[in-house]
Amino acid sequence: MSEADDFLADILPRLREAEIALHTGNAGPRGALWSHDDPVTLFGAEANRVGWSELGPTFEWVATRFTECTSLEYEILAAGASGDLAYLVAIERITATVNGTPTSYALRATTIFRREDGVWKAVHRHGDPYRQDDAKPHAHVSGPS
Repeated sequence: MSEADDFLADILPRLREAEIALHTGNAGPRGALWSHDDPVTLFGAEANRVGWSELGPTFEWVATRFTECTSLEYEILAAGASGDLAYLVAIERITATVNGTPTSYALRATTIFRREDGVWKAVHRHGDPYRQDDAKPHAHVSGPS
């Protein structure tokens, strides 16, 4: 197995568990997945935060918006690991009750991980809404001839 394969085998089950818990109203597993040591950053669909003192309460607030996660799937676009750093780029498709309304949505998310005491911990996440029509192919740009 490659470093990236080992990373994905370890992180995907933990990440999925943490995100399902968050989307059922429990921020605890997400908080456990994240480093509490700076630097940590969140550029989220709902909030931008820096430092664990800002992230922890934000995760608690986000969890209050959700109940009844019925589906959470990852479309992995890219992943890599080298030494004590790793990344995951994915489309996250989620169905949950949001503020009392059953809702399905997708996010494009990039998460950076740092290995701390042998355990992968999230240290940065950037997520924003994903719409299928955002995925149009880009024209190839070449340099001067």
